[in-house]
Amino acid sequence: MEVGQASRLPLGRLAPASFTGETPAKAAGTAAPLLTGPGSYGSWSRRPHDKKESPFPADRCSHNSPMNYSICHTRLPSSVGLSLVLLAGCATAVSAQPPSIERVGDMVIARAGASQPLFVYHLKPPADTALPVESGGFFHPLTTPRGLVVTDFAPTDHKHHRGVFLAWVEMHGAKDADFWGWGERAPVKDRRIINQNLSLRARGLGFRADNQWRAEDAVLLTERLDALAAPAADANALDLVYTLTPKSDLTLTRWAFSGFCVRVRKDGELACHSTQGLVTLPNPNHLQPESDWPDAPWYAFSVKIADGWPIGVAVFNHSANPPTLWHNHRDVRMLNPCIVAPEEVKLKAGQSLTLRYRVVTFDGPVPTARLNRMADEWRATR
Repeated sequence: MEVGQASRLPLGRLAPASFTGETPAKAAGTAAPLLTGPGSYGSWSRRPHDKKESPFPADRCSHNSPMNYSICHTRLPSSVGLSLVLLAGCATAVSAQPPSIERVGDMVIARAGASQPLFVYHLKPPADTALPVESGGFFHPLTTPRGLVVTDFAPTDHKHHRGVFLAWVEMHGAKDADFWGWGERAPVKDRRIINQNLSLRARGLGFRADNQWRAEDAVLLTERLDALAAPAADANALDLVYTLTPKSDLTLTRWAFSGFCVRVRKDGELACHSTQGLVTLPNPNHLQPESDWPDAPWYAFSVKIADGWPIGVAVFNHSANPPTLWHNHRDVRMLNPCIVAPEEVKLKAGQSLTLRYRVVTFDGPVPTARLNRMADEWRATR
């Protein structure tokens, strides 16, 4: 398939990114509770001599509310010194602070209120983690309305997986490249997605990131990511529009996997759902594109975590995207709408490919009717 110029969704007015100049690690004092769980590390502190809240303070329930707290799992670079302490079960707790978004070092952090990080977007790869790729441009953690993390980062089975990300496993052009991180069919070394500019939206929880996909000293393509989040009591939505413009002709080789991916946490019993309910299709084979699942408005993973309460995440495709098959592998915990599964994709120099995806997180059973309505709304946008 050959891709030409594609339209883009309208954007709100943008404002330059702001940075307070003080990372959470500089707020020395009494340490807050440390996040625990697989792959968790880092902590933040609060000043003992003032009343300012830390970047991620815990909400407080009223005396009539059930005090059912849960600490979720996430990964953040320990060099920044962050830990997220999230309220999981206070049904009546409402944050007094409005939603916010800010740049903190090499991260963009959006919060639904005082306590919950809705998402963290990494401009650079954390230096002190097991991630083997050298690229930024990914989201982790991504949380549910209750504040539980659904994504995984540098898991032991696939250390190059990184929350919510976009990359292909085999590209051929001025130089060959594997930005996915597998390294079997194209080089990974010195292949980097590097941020060039970051602007926060003046309204809403969103940003625009301009990134370069570099192979050694060559820029293979430029990426413009427009991200906008919409938190709600029953579902958090994250809308992503990627505009990719190659500097020279590129070929994305046909594979069963790669492209846009949401890597889900490994712990807990998992089930897959779609518009019609539970999916019983067999797991696809990463070497057989024809084994991928048929396109659908959305697929979702539901994970029953340790406390028995399910959480989940859905990925929505868009009707304007190229033909797609889905590499949704339960064991690998990846939701992957794959545009290179039907056939290779050829990109012409200077002609943009635009990809649109919506990611929705939720608590409890899969809200099929709600997701179907959100999918119809998403696919109608232009």
